[in-house]
Amino acid sequence: MNILSILLFSFALLTDTHISTSNPHPMEDLQRSIADINQNPEIEFVVVTGDLTESGDRASIEAVKAALDQLSVPYYAASGNHETTWSESGVMDFTRVFGDSRFAFTHRGMYFIGFNSGPVIRMADGHVAPQDIAWLKHNLDSVSKAGDAPIFVFTHYPLKNGDVDNWYDVTDVVRQHNVQCIMGGHYHRNLLFDCDGIADVLNRSNLRDKDGTNGYSIITITDSIRFYERVLSPIGETPSNSAASNSPQGASYIIRHWLSLSFGKKDYGASDASLRPDFSVNKAYKQVKRVWHKSLRGGIYSTPVTDGKSLFVGDDVGVMYSIDQKTGATNWTFDTGMRIVGSPAVSDGVVVFGSTNYNIYGLDAKTGEALWHVATNQAVMGAATIHDGIAYIGGGDGRMFAIDIHTGKVKWSFDELKNYVLTRPLVYEDKLYFGTWDTHFYSLNLADGSLVWKWNNGKGNPKLSPASVWPVAANGKVFITAPDRYFTCLDAETGAEIWRTNEYKVRETVGLSEDGKTVYSKCMWDTIVALDATSDDVQLRWASHADFGYEHNPAMPLEKDGTLWVSTKNGLLLGMDAQTGEVRWRHKIGNSILNTPLPLSGKDCIFTSSEGTITYIRVK
Repeated sequence: MNILSILLFSFALLTDTHISTSNPHPMEDLQRSIADINQNPEIEFVVVTGDLTESGDRASIEAVKAALDQLSVPYYAASGNHETTWSESGVMDFTRVFGDSRFAFTHRGMYFIGFNSGPVIRMADGHVAPQDIAWLKHNLDSVSKAGDAPIFVFTHYPLKNGDVDNWYDVTDVVRQHNVQCIMGGHYHRNLLFDCDGIADVLNRSNLRDKDGTNGYSIITITDSIRFYERVLSPIGETPSNSAASNSPQGASYIIRHWLSLSFGKKDYGASDASLRPDFSVNKAYKQVKRVWHKSLRGGIYSTPVTDGKSLFVGDDVGVMYSIDQKTGATNWTFDTGMRIVGSPAVSDGVVVFGSTNYNIYGLDAKTGEALWHVATNQAVMGAATIHDGIAYIGGGDGRMFAIDIHTGKVKWSFDELKNYVLTRPLVYEDKLYFGTWDTHFYSLNLADGSLVWKWNNGKGNPKLSPASVWPVAANGKVFITAPDRYFTCLDAETGAEIWRTNEYKVRETVGLSEDGKTVYSKCMWDTIVALDATSDDVQLRWASHADFGYEHNPAMPLEKDGTLWVSTKNGLLLGMDAQTGEVRWRHKIGNSILNTPLPLSGKDCIFTSSEGTITYIRVK
């Protein structure tokens, strides 16, 4: 019997609930929707497509799960960008609380699969991690081998250019199967997109609108896929524009049918190649060669370090790698079991890094053997710095640690931070400098970790903190940038502002010339600026229109042997004349975030990407 001739069932889709510990309204809206779903016997399950919380904090995640557990039918949840961007847990709490950030299940002979499409840790475009793409492919291949079951895909972001940087990697997988459509949220309203030939349906947010109404989606599967918006009116009020019924808690509702899609066997044919990223720039600059290129299992959100022979870098599935610098061959791996976000440090045969499994590790650089570990109270996402045999690294538990790299003994810890550390701390003269997501920038005494001073940009929003930037210092000055788009110069001894400007609209990136006379930063639109690092006033040395588009990737521009190496969010790397700002060449590695580069010389550089790649570039 044809399944299409007999099938008739409905499920609900909730999205963008944005639960917050500081605002009760989103929880009120969610509770009303849950109560309404529970009294509807036609709804057989619920799918939740991301942005369940506002800030991804543990308390909000636990609160939204407790609410969803009140559903009388099964539910399945995938994370969104608000769960994967800001979190002291290294965005692992969603998985810890819900069990996973993705789902896959069969219902009435059909297959439903959902996964995360949000950026990890930093403000960025949507991105599907390589390990999630591999998981998706494995699951869809298994379904297709077993038969020709209709498939429904769920993401938070729409899988299109401008929303997900590697959308094509995902649609290349999806298009090979009997996928009926993609569903999600993110835009907070009902929309239909064509994503590489596949219907991608965005659904309204559960949050109340300006008129005080909240709601969710009901999808009915029969000979077509029918989308309905169920709008709950304000408590005690009855909608005036439609006939209404009463639901629990005094909420009335209206049903709006807004979209129908065909339901049946899908054959998408060839993809439109014109929509794919353009790599023609590589043909224009043929002097740029790849010595080697390597893909890891997971995405990479950090910069490798080198001891001259081997590179050390961690990935998004929790593995630290030692890689031969000349050949790209893997020397050894060390598995922590959970995401590695921060960049490692290496010195005197010891590699130091943190993991979101709550530990800081010291490994033997030659063998990968664990020499020691320091347990913390939260995920460790900060990058490591080593100076005179002491490693400095911050964690998600509001502490900065100083650890002897040979013994693993904690020399001191500073525990007065109000939020987590993500940056690489800077050692300058006898002090340690770093920012956190608690709105402050700190200076500590290297000897004992005591506070020397702390500085605040005058803004109370933690998301505007100077927390991602790796600070630099020269001439008695410390330089930082932040999401508030200010370039700031502070007195290294006192923390007093020497100058501060938002003229150039910089964001979270700063680099220092090798002679200490110039500081560099990426602007948010197309431009690199170089400022005088010796002056007590803002003095522009040069500004170069580098044509990289809108930019919010907190990767530092770094100078080596006269070349300024620049990473962007769309896989484009630039080689610039550090003295003049002239763009000497460009090279496109992928279409996703390139992390802060590792320059080996003015001609050689290592780049890592959120696509999980490591690329050795040499300029002839």
